[in-house]
Amino acid sequence: MFYHIKLEHEILLHPKYFGPNLTETVKTKLFSDVEGTCSGKYGFIIAVTNIEHIGAGIIQPNRGFVQYRIVYRAIVYRPFKGEVVDAIVTQVTKVGVFAEAGPLTIFISKYSVPSNIKFEGAETTTDGLNDEEEEETQTVQIEDRIRIRIIGLRVDASDIFAVGTLMDDYLEYHSDYFYIVSVENGETNVSYV
Repeated sequence: MFYHIKLEHEILLHPKYFGPNLTETVKTKLFSDVEGTCSGKYGFIIAVTNIEHIGAGIIQPNRGFVQYRIVYRAIVYRPFKGEVVDAIVTQVTKVGVFAEAGPLTIFISKYSVPSNIKFEGAETTTDGLNDEEEEETQTVQIEDRIRIRIIGLRVDASDIFAVGTLMDDYLEYHSDYFYIVSVENGETNVSYV
């Protein structure tokens, strides 16, 4: 789930950056420090949208560095248990599938995949299936798009990992799940990827 929240961050700035563009340097340092990172408490910080306050710089004794406390708003992605996400398969192994939904890596065990789906590249067989069932079997390969329900999360200090399942209604491999919505000259266009 995406959230727009207020966060705080402290940066240390070397004296060589002091000058007429100090405020821009502080903003640039904030963007490079926080965008694309993960906080276990808040999730993945996608983008800084607004800087609300840059505190007065405090000179660090015996170092010369200046510490700035910055209050900003950012868009964060925080997955939760039970959430349904669209993901792209990145790795197929004989124990399951790894997929990515943006910055989140999700593992789907072979026991959480319906019997009519097999993995391309993994050592899987269709033994025990009759001809009619074999024709209905779908093959999951790298770069395929799938819809997953998150059934478990592990939150570390700097990363979030998830375990997912395809054993639910409307969760499976399907190419029409992804589409791009664009607005040009007031007209909305929908195209499938």
